[in-house]
Amino acid sequence: MKITLLTVGKIKEKYLKDAIAEYSKRLSKYCKLEIIEVADEKTPDNASEVVENVIRDKEGERLLKYVKDDAFVITLEIKGKMMTSEELAEKIDTLGIRGVSHIMFIIGGSIGLGEDVIKRSDFALSFSKMTFPHQLMRVILLEQIYRSYRIIAGEPYHK
Repeated sequence: MKITLLTVGKIKEKYLKDAIAEYSKRLSKYCKLEIIEVADEKTPDNASEVVENVIRDKEGERLLKYVKDDAFVITLEIKGKMMTSEELAEKIDTLGIRGVSHIMFIIGGSIGLGEDVIKRSDFALSFSKMTFPHQLMRVILLEQIYRSYRIIAGEPYHK
Protein backbone atom coordinates (compact mmCIF):
# COMPACT_ATOMS: atom_id res chain seq x y z
CA MET A 1 0.00 0.00 0.00
CA LYS A 2 1.18 3.50 -0.79
CA ILE A 3 0.22 6.25 1.65
CA THR A 4 0.62 9.87 0.61
CA LEU A 5 0.29 12.84 2.93
CA LEU A 6 -0.54 15.84 0.78
CA THR A 7 -0.21 18.97 2.87
CA VAL A 8 -0.22 22.75 2.67
CA GLY A 9 2.83 24.57 4.03
CA LYS A 10 6.28 23.60 5.20
CA ILE A 11 7.32 22.34 8.61
CA LYS A 12 9.76 24.75 10.24
CA GLU A 13 9.96 23.44 13.80
CA LYS A 14 12.70 20.88 14.45
CA TYR A 15 10.67 18.93 17.01
CA LEU A 16 7.89 18.39 14.45
CA LYS A 17 10.38 17.41 11.74
CA ASP A 18 11.94 14.91 14.16
CA ALA A 19 8.55 13.38 15.01
CA ILE A 20 7.60 13.14 11.32
CA ALA A 21 10.94 11.47 10.56
CA GLU A 22 10.44 8.98 13.39
CA TYR A 23 6.93 7.94 12.28
CA SER A 24 8.06 7.84 8.64
CA LYS A 25 10.81 5.40 9.66
CA ARG A 26 8.38 3.26 11.67
CA LEU A 27 5.86 3.20 8.82
CA SER A 28 8.45 2.02 6.29
CA LYS A 29 7.90 -1.51 7.67
CA TYR A 30 4.23 -1.42 6.65
CA CYS A 31 3.76 0.82 3.61
CA LYS A 32 5.42 3.12 1.11
CA LEU A 33 5.05 6.63 2.53
CA GLU A 34 5.28 9.83 0.56
CA ILE A 35 4.88 13.35 1.96
CA ILE A 36 4.16 16.17 -0.48
CA GLU A 37 4.09 19.79 0.63
CA VAL A 38 2.55 22.56 -1.45
CA ALA A 39 3.08 26.26 -0.83
CA ASP A 40 0.65 28.04 1.45
CA GLU A 41 -0.81 31.50 0.89
CA LYS A 42 -0.39 34.28 3.40
CA THR A 43 -3.72 34.95 5.10
CA PRO A 44 -4.15 38.56 6.21
CA ASP A 45 -5.49 39.18 9.71
CA ASN A 46 -9.26 39.75 9.65
CA ALA A 47 -9.49 38.45 6.07
CA SER A 48 -12.99 38.51 4.61
CA GLU A 49 -14.78 35.30 3.64
CA VAL A 50 -14.19 36.20 -0.03
CA VAL A 51 -10.42 36.55 0.53
CA GLU A 52 -10.33 33.28 2.51
CA ASN A 53 -12.18 31.48 -0.30
CA VAL A 54 -9.65 32.78 -2.85
CA ILE A 55 -6.81 31.53 -0.63
CA ARG A 56 -8.43 28.10 -0.15
CA ASP A 57 -9.00 27.84 -3.91
CA LYS A 58 -5.35 28.70 -4.73
CA GLU A 59 -4.06 26.17 -2.21
CA GLY A 60 -6.63 23.66 -3.49
CA GLU A 61 -5.38 24.01 -7.08
CA ARG A 62 -1.87 23.23 -5.87
CA LEU A 63 -3.09 20.19 -3.93
CA LEU A 64 -5.21 18.80 -6.76
CA LYS A 65 -2.22 18.78 -9.14
CA TYR A 66 -0.85 15.89 -7.08
CA VAL A 67 -4.06 13.88 -6.64
CA LYS A 68 -3.95 10.68 -8.70
CA ASP A 69 -7.14 9.43 -10.36
CA ASP A 70 -6.77 5.96 -8.86
CA ALA A 71 -6.06 7.20 -5.32
CA PHE A 72 -8.58 6.96 -2.50
CA VAL A 73 -8.62 10.49 -1.08
CA ILE A 74 -9.21 11.10 2.62
CA THR A 75 -9.50 14.76 3.59
CA LEU A 76 -9.06 15.94 7.16
CA GLU A 77 -12.04 18.13 7.96
CA ILE A 78 -13.63 19.33 11.19
CA LYS A 79 -17.02 18.24 9.78
CA GLY A 80 -15.71 14.80 8.80
CA LYS A 81 -16.45 11.47 10.49
CA MET A 82 -14.78 10.87 13.83
CA MET A 83 -13.34 7.38 14.23
CA THR A 84 -11.57 5.33 16.85
CA SER A 85 -8.07 4.07 16.09
CA GLU A 86 -9.55 0.62 15.53
CA GLU A 87 -12.09 2.01 13.04
CA LEU A 88 -9.37 3.83 11.09
CA ALA A 89 -7.33 0.61 11.01
CA GLU A 90 -10.37 -1.26 9.69
CA LYS A 91 -10.93 1.44 7.04
CA ILE A 92 -7.32 1.18 5.81
CA ASP A 93 -7.43 -2.64 5.89
CA THR A 94 -10.78 -2.79 4.05
CA LEU A 95 -9.54 -0.42 1.35
CA GLY A 96 -6.54 -2.70 0.81
CA ILE A 97 -8.77 -5.77 0.61
CA ARG A 98 -10.96 -3.96 -1.94
CA GLY A 99 -7.88 -3.48 -4.11
CA VAL A 100 -7.06 0.14 -3.31
CA SER A 101 -3.29 0.46 -3.56
CA HIS A 102 -2.94 4.19 -2.89
CA ILE A 103 -4.50 6.26 -0.09
CA MET A 104 -3.93 10.02 -0.09
CA PHE A 105 -4.57 11.97 3.11
CA ILE A 106 -4.99 15.70 2.51
CA ILE A 107 -4.34 18.27 5.24
CA GLY A 108 -5.31 21.83 4.34
CA GLY A 109 -3.71 25.06 5.39
CA SER A 110 -4.54 27.22 8.38
CA ILE A 111 -8.02 28.14 7.05
CA GLY A 112 -8.97 24.72 5.71
CA LEU A 113 -9.62 23.13 2.34
CA GLY A 114 -11.06 24.58 -0.84
CA GLU A 115 -14.40 23.42 -2.22
CA ASP A 116 -12.83 21.55 -5.18
CA VAL A 117 -10.62 19.50 -2.84
CA ILE A 118 -13.63 18.65 -0.66
CA LYS A 119 -15.56 17.56 -3.77
CA ARG A 120 -12.70 15.25 -4.82
CA SER A 121 -12.58 13.63 -1.39
CA ASP A 122 -13.73 10.02 -1.09
CA PHE A 123 -13.94 10.23 2.71
CA ALA A 124 -13.86 13.12 5.18
CA LEU A 125 -12.10 12.30 8.45
CA SER A 126 -12.18 14.36 11.63
CA PHE A 127 -9.87 13.92 14.58
CA SER A 128 -11.83 16.25 16.84
CA LYS A 129 -14.24 19.15 16.93
CA MET A 130 -11.23 21.14 18.13
CA THR A 131 -8.89 22.89 15.73
CA PHE A 132 -5.24 21.81 15.62
CA PRO A 133 -2.29 23.50 13.93
CA HIS A 134 -2.00 21.89 10.50
CA GLN A 135 1.73 21.24 11.07
CA LEU A 136 1.02 19.31 14.28
CA MET A 137 -1.80 17.45 12.53
CA ARG A 138 0.79 15.76 10.31
CA VAL A 139 2.41 14.17 13.34
CA ILE A 140 -0.93 13.12 14.82
CA LEU A 141 -2.06 11.63 11.49
CA LEU A 142 1.21 9.74 10.97
CA GLU A 143 0.98 8.33 14.50
CA GLN A 144 -2.57 7.13 13.84
CA ILE A 145 -1.62 5.56 10.50
CA TYR A 146 1.26 3.79 12.26
CA ARG A 147 -1.11 2.66 15.03
CA SER A 148 -3.54 1.42 12.36
CA TYR A 149 -0.91 -0.79 10.77
CA ARG A 150 0.07 -2.18 14.18
CA ILE A 151 -3.60 -3.02 14.81
CA ILE A 152 -3.98 -4.60 11.35
CA ALA A 153 -0.85 -6.70 11.92
CA GLY A 154 -2.14 -7.84 15.33
CA GLU A 155 0.86 -6.26 17.01
CA PRO A 156 0.64 -4.67 20.44
CA TYR A 157 -0.17 -0.99 20.70
CA HIS A 158 -0.98 1.27 23.63
CA LYS A 159 -4.70 1.70 24.23
